[in-house]
Amino acid sequence: MAQTNDKAVITCALTGVLTNPQQHPVPVTPEEMASSARDAFNAGASVMHVHYRDQSPSMGHLPTWDPAICAEITDGIRDACPGVVINQSTGTVGPDISGAVGVLRHIRPEMAACNAGSLNYLKTRRSGDWAWPPMVFDNPVDKVEQFLEVMKETGTLPEFECFDVGIVRSVGLFVENGMTERPDINFVMGVASGMPADPALLDLLVGYASFDCTWQVTAIGREDVWPLHRRAAELGGNLRSGVEDTFYLPDGERTSGNGALIESIATVAREAGREIASPDEARQILHLGS
Repeated sequence: MAQTNDKAVITCALTGVLTNPQQHPVPVTPEEMASSARDAFNAGASVMHVHYRDQSPSMGHLPTWDPAICAEITDGIRDACPGVVINQSTGTVGPDISGAVGVLRHIRPEMAACNAGSLNYLKTRRSGDWAWPPMVFDNPVDKVEQFLEVMKETGTLPEFECFDVGIVRSVGLFVENGMTERPDINFVMGVASGMPADPALLDLLVGYASFDCTWQVTAIGREDVWPLHRRAAELGGNLRSGVEDTFYLPDGERTSGNGALIESIATVAREAGREIASPDEARQILHLGS
């Protein structure tokens, strides 16, 4: 059954994959990433979900799998946040995952995202035009298996990112098939073509995760995501926020950065009667290193 805990593990989603730093307060340089991580860490985040950005001039809005850059960013975050848990992004479009797994082997993070199924990744503008060309975020089973093999090699806990109900149920099939033993589930809610950021749906999702797992919610949107965070806290799940997911605080004001978002989600946890897990407590809850 999906696990509940008295203490909440808080993850900060530091920057995301493509958000333009010239338009939004997303950190992209190693110094910015370390500083923003420190703000989030001091506010209660024990896990940093990290996307790595190209450091070439004017390219900070694009991702990179350069192992040297990724290591510099990771080392800076670890120095700024003693004991922090690194959760590496691995999201790739297409079958070539060599860049992502190369970084996994180079950094050996304690956790890493493992996208658990495919999704038509869509969004429209107010005009009805596509916000970007319709695309398939492809994560077939053989691709998932390749990631899991490398994560076993590096001792990395897979965080299964689930964008739809069928993907949640697929993780249960991964368990039955022996692909994974004790998954960590991330219910990704709020993507326009995926699960809505609906607190009522979360009650059902936790039930659908009928296998032994820890879990959290990624809530994507504006200030309307905060009731979903509250429901996750009430149900005993772990929590996540950061400028990858939202730029808005519960009162509708735009955030100045990750620190303010993590302060807000820590308040949500405490209002639900939960205390905030330290990095060592997070490792125990998530069974890291076991």
